[in-house]
Amino acid sequence: MFQRMKQENGLKRQVNPMKTAALNEVKDDLSKYLRLAEKEEVIITRHGKPAGILIGFASEDDWFDYRLEHDPRFLARIERARQSIRSGRGVRLEDVKI
Repeated sequence: MFQRMKQENGLKRQVNPMKTAALNEVKDDLSKYLRLAEKEEVIITRHGKPAGILIGFASEDDWFDYRLEHDPRFLARIERARQSIRSGRGVRLEDVKI
């Protein structure tokens, strides 16, 4: 069983283990596993070895967040902004006037 660790206040703690399911189980009852994936990631195995992961979305906002976090254009833009800040070309939050 795969386990995830979460860091809170400098301490690592175990997060609920991910559900593991064989590919044939997922194929037989995909709706069930999609509902489960809304709450936790589901590792799909083939011949007992991890083959993929099923990630569900509880809301459209979750779907949007996932897409944004995995969009290469967005990630490149974030990296350019970080480089800009590192080189001293950023603006401090305190200096932003609303």
